[in-house]
Amino acid sequence: MNLESQIEAILFWKGEPFSRKKLGEVLKVGQIEINEGIEKLKENLKARGIVLIEKDNDITLGTAPELSDLIKNLQKEELSKDLSKASLETLSIVLYKNGVSRAEIDYIRGVNSSFTLRALSVRGLIEKTLDEKDNRRYIYKPSFELLSYMGVKSVEELPDFSEVNNSINVAAKSLEEEQKIAEQDSLESNENGSTN
Repeated sequence: MNLESQIEAILFWKGEPFSRKKLGEVLKVGQIEINEGIEKLKENLKARGIVLIEKDNDITLGTAPELSDLIKNLQKEELSKDLSKASLETLSIVLYKNGVSRAEIDYIRGVNSSFTLRALSVRGLIEKTLDEKDNRRYIYKPSFELLSYMGVKSVEELPDFSEVNNSINVAAKSLEEEQKIAEQDSLESNENGSTN
């Protein structure tokens, strides 16, 4: 599969901005190849409903500006609907964790949550900020509007907050342990590969 298709697949799967440098690391190619692949992807996306959006060295997929009226109408329709089961699950995790990465949400739910997070964000129920510990990822928190709508001054006032928060933290710790093991395996694999 060609490089631009791989870049497109990663951006689609990720559902949020991805740095050129990280793309190079993931695809194991240099920045020149990444830049060429991005330019080819831009060319391939012309006259289609999807565009490549760039800011600094981050890129993401978005909808073509000329389709904004269509998307706006769909958004209005979406906002008037009740929340789906997936949205309620994700919103509960964001509320009770009060600062959670998409990877943690995906791990807890067992599925990719990027579209659900986007829908909750569009509704103004959650907000995302750069993670202070790792500026390559985002942290999702409940918005002030959500807390106000629920009639709570802080997440600690949510029903059974301590109990639910503890179970979510146990799941998050499992994720951290799995990531450390995966990183260690990757390092060992790289070291073994370089010594052969």
